Amino acid sequence: MPAYLIVHNERRGEDALLEDNTLTVDFTPDWVIFQDEAGACFAVPREQIRSVMRVDEPQDGPALEKGGT
Repeated sequence: MPAYLIVHNERRGEDALLEDNTLTVDFTPDWVIFQDEAGACFAVPREQIRSVMRVDEPQDGPALEKGGT
């Protein structure tokens, strides 16, 4: 499940964690906008954000196999 940690510039300890099966993030010149299947669900002015980090667990899947030569 996609999960993003939003770290604010000045509000230490008030960071936000957003997670949803269909969550995506878009960065515009002025805004960080999170969207789900219904559309925009959370937006923050870029000037208030220190960082946005994707923090979800990696999906289990088949291991990649190396081919021989």
